[in-house]
Amino acid sequence: MTLGARIAWDDTVLPFQLDRSDIRGRVARLDGVLDRVLTQHAYPAPIESLVAEMALLTALIGQTIKLRWKLSLQVRGDGPARLIATDYYGPTEEGTPARIRAWASFDAERLDPAADPFGQIGKGYFAILIDQGEGTVPYQGITPIAGGSLSACAETYFSQSEQLPTRFQLTSGRSRVPGQGEHWRAGGVMLQHMPKASPFATGGGSGEGGLLAAADILDGEDGDNWNRANILLDTVEALELIGPSVQPTDLLVRLFHEEGPRVFDPQPVVFGCSCSEEKVRQTLSIYSAKDIGHMTTPEGIVTADCQFCGAHYEFAPETLGFEATTDGDSDA
Repeated sequence: MTLGARIAWDDTVLPFQLDRSDIRGRVARLDGVLDRVLTQHAYPAPIESLVAEMALLTALIGQTIKLRWKLSLQVRGDGPARLIATDYYGPTEEGTPARIRAWASFDAERLDPAADPFGQIGKGYFAILIDQGEGTVPYQGITPIAGGSLSACAETYFSQSEQLPTRFQLTSGRSRVPGQGEHWRAGGVMLQHMPKASPFATGGGSGEGGLLAAADILDGEDGDNWNRANILLDTVEALELIGPSVQPTDLLVRLFHEEGPRVFDPQPVVFGCSCSEEKVRQTLSIYSAKDIGHMTTPEGIVTADCQFCGAHYEFAPETLGFEATTDGDSDA
């Protein structure tokens, strides 16, 4: 792949469909987005790995939803990796990029840098939240932590909550292209069977803890098609997902040429945060003057930092809370 072609596919999600198998999918590559997410935090290696996987899942899942505003993924556990949170903001207009941000909270004293990253989440849950904006009721779906990876948790969620067999093949890591510095890259493929008119799975499933799995949802020809596509996906190599030499379109032909792959317009993604001074003020508007006083520093200001993008805000305490005595114009 030429340098120009590689750059063109960085930070994109390519939708596709396998016409023979009634399966849809996405190929995603994150470059600058993931580098921006991770380099602004001094995360230990296990947390970096979890955040990278979660950001890639967010890009793949977000593009499958007719999203008017925001998709959020959250993993919460009782282990040292306490929280991984990501947001995907749908494009505001056709042809504009989607925005992704991600953040993690962890207990540095309990974290084992040499241990398996996923195992350090412990017991907890994987959640998908969809907020379509003002005038709508947000949707939330939750499934237990299971399966050995974040991508397996997402697969379980789609099987259990949506009865949609779903498969992810992901990889990420630091890479170095000749003549450039080391930076983060991630790549992955998502397969998802098209929705069935009448899902037949009822009761418990064959997955971990009795959760539903693809085999519980598909049978007959649908099951055969799904298994065949998954066998083909198993042949993908890490360098094909994140390396500089294979375009996503070429990868799809290599993997699924007999399945009739058909691609659609790629969706660009960028790093983006929704934080603002106005939103911080709104968050603090529920507090009394006494509460605001407890938040005020010895220098006489109230500060707030965005965990996602690192933005720093400073406010005069008298402009905050429901007992504010002046507006915030003097802060500027």
